[in-house]
Parts: sequence; C-alpha cells; structure tokens
Amino acid sequence: MMLALGLFIFQLDTLPYQEMQHKIAWRHPNNSRVGKRPSRQFTGPDDESMVLRGVLLPEITGGAKALDLLRYMGDSGEAWSLVEGTGRVYGFWVIEQLDTSKGHFFKDGAARRYDFTITLVRTGDDDLHTIGAMSETLLDLIR
Repeated sequence: MMLALGLFIFQLDTLPYQEMQHKIAWRHPNNSRVGKRPSRQFTGPDDESMVLRGVLLPEITGGAKALDLLRYMGDSGEAWSLVEGTGRVYGFWVIEQLDTSKGHFFKDGAARRYDFTITLVRTGDDDLHTIGAMSETLLDLIR
C-alpha cells in the first residue's frame, strides 16, 4: 500500500501515483506602521494541500474504475482520513479536484493510458493528538 484515502487504497493494481507534492502554509498578516516597514504577526496555520500525479496503464496497473471511485468520493463531499503506507497519519482531507486525460486508444475507444492529477485539501482542525495516538497504536500492532 502506498497511501490510503478513506477506504481507497493507492497501490500498483489500483491507482499508482508517481509524484506527491505536499504544500503547507502559515498565516502572517501585516500591520501598517507609519515610517516603518509593516510588522507581521503569526496567526496560525493556513491551507494544507497535497497533489498526487501519475499515469494509469490499465493493461499493467489498475483500470478506469479506480478513477470513477475517486470521482464518486469527491462527489460525496466527505472528508476522508489520509494514511501513508509507512503508517504516517496526515489527518482528514477532501478531494478538491480530479484531472484526467486519456491517450493511446484501442480500436473500441478504450484508453490504454490515463494521466491523472488529484488535488486533496486538508479539512479543519483535526485532533492530531488522537490521530497520532491511533497511528502509534497501529504501528505497534504491525511491529
């Protein structure tokens, strides 16, 4: 298992991604001051997003049904837990965007190749202490 989003497992025979980009931001709004540079104040974490990019080759890896399942998950609007195969728990995420393109077609119009990009956005404030404890418990059980 490479990554699990809810009950959807990213792996070689479902939807293997080749690139993962993780972006985390923090807020530092500025306050104007007369005759000086603006001062900045840390007000907390900002958006966190993750982008998964890959190529799906149905003859070798998973099929288009994996993309259909992710579309269904996105349509639900639900937040899903995101857990890496290493046991790292990232919190709860929603599918914000799913981009796909098809290429190299069979004579019946079925694609031999799908390029995909999935954009995930972290939701709200997770109880990271609870998630972290769950992660440690799961890792202890695996070991």
